[in-house]
Amino acid sequence: MTTFRISEAAALLGVSADTVRRWVDGGRLTASRDEHGHRRVPGAELAAFVRDQARGTSDQVERFSSARNRMRGIVTDVVRDGVMAQVEIQAGPFRVVSLMSREAADDLGLRVGVVAEAVVKSTNVIVELPD
Repeated sequence: MTTFRISEAAALLGVSADTVRRWVDGGRLTASRDEHGHRRVPGAELAAFVRDQARGTSDQVERFSSARNRMRGIVTDVVRDGVMAQVEIQAGPFRVVSLMSREAADDLGLRVGVVAEAVVKSTNVIVELPD
């Protein structure tokens, strides 16, 4: 039977090894340990997981995305007006501000104290040097 190391499975899926480890730890993927203690994912299990993701039949919340910049944090402020909402997230030392429709903020249930993930996909990244 074909099996894959965590790093190999990650490369095939286009995600990080940490993501695959979380899926294994959370029970989404099956893995066993080899004689060296490395986790191995059965090829058939990996193929079934990929098929479910592609078909959208998986009951899992996480989805594949081309965005790679993800910052998990806590919502520190939400300012709503009639149409728009400004949401601030503190993700470690970083303050991320997002402008979105009020409807989107309401649908997500965004309020101070909620854990949220800022997902950034940008074609422009500005790099600055300190004075």
